[in-house]
Amino acid sequence: MKDPRKVLISHLISEKYSELREEQNLYVFHVADDANKLDVKYAVENLFEVDVEKVRTMVVRGKIKRLGRFVGKRPNWKKAVVYLRKDQAITKLDAV
Repeated sequence: MKDPRKVLISHLISEKYSELREEQNLYVFHVADDANKLDVKYAVENLFEVDVEKVRTMVVRGKIKRLGRFVGKRPNWKKAVVYLRKDQAITKLDAV
């Protein structure tokens, strides 16, 4: 298994993700590109001491950006949606 602090890069905060956290008890993280679902589950369980029910991962494609006549592309990145059990909650997201 990989080091949990290298698997989870940061937690993602937005209005949509805050609503999902309150209503459905799921958390969204920016994870390493080579991390799989088992790595993410292991990292969340060890860092936050919670029980993970399931993990969904997806690769977010980088946007194409321009600066004048120059065109570039932001890098692709991976995010994971972590479903916790009903009675579980992550209290300290600062550990990431």
